Amino acid sequence: MPSDTPLHSIQPPPRWKFRVRFAKAGDLRLVSHHDLMHVFERMFRRADLTLSTSQGFNPRPKMAFALSLALGVAGVNEVLEIEVALPLSADEVQDRLTRQCPPGLEIHSVRAIDIKTSARVRRAMYALSLPEPIDGLSESCAALMARNECWAERKRPQPRRINVRPFVDELHPHRDRLTMALWITPYGAARPEEILAELGLSALLEAGAVIERTDLELCDELPPGTSGPPILRAATHEINTNDEPMPVAMRPTAIMDNPMSFDS
Repeated sequence: MPSDTPLHSIQPPPRWKFRVRFAKAGDLRLVSHHDLMHVFERMFRRADLTLSTSQGFNPRPKMAFALSLALGVAGVNEVLEIEVALPLSADEVQDRLTRQCPPGLEIHSVRAIDIKTSARVRRAMYALSLPEPIDGLSESCAALMARNECWAERKRPQPRRINVRPFVDELHPHRDRLTMALWITPYGAARPEEILAELGLSALLEAGAVIERTDLELCDELPPGTSGPPILRAATHEINTNDEPMPVAMRPTAIMDNPMSFDS
């Protein structure tokens, strides 16, 4: 017998939203972003965390990463937001997830946030450890920051050259590491390996050096009045596919056939 309750009076089920800060390192950095989503989904099932789901014919758990992580890059302080259908505390959610982490994944913190809040990344921080001091690195960094253009070759979604210099906010050489802060905008962002290539440091990556994303700076976690990322629209130039493309550094390949096979 059909219900007499009007559809507009049906209340949605309660849900609670949490922001998870975590690290992805070790061999797990060679797991793709798509597979990392499945790793977390299995962690939620093992931790008996019931996530809210989207509506429609193909409901999906409500989980969102603030910014995807490139294959091979280690994430030191990544951000994941989840909506839970159970009235749990942040400490309980963190404890349940921590017990189910595979090797290479570590939960730093979990905090409750407003259901309408969504992570918006202002800047991404990167670092590269240097095996020894590099002569002239400070001068190269200063010269790059003084320029208006820094062109990089990209192959996807179509071959093109893009000026990535406007997306570089900070670049700091140290004795044992190089750090950078890159703007994240609606029109794109620079890739850390592109900046390293411009500085002549691609050989370090080929020798096995690992780029770390040390932090994601979120707009809602900054002091009031802090401006968002600048409105940048980097110049691009499409490349004729008949032209000989410039050599680019090879990306690492995944080493795990099935990210669901971890033991915890």
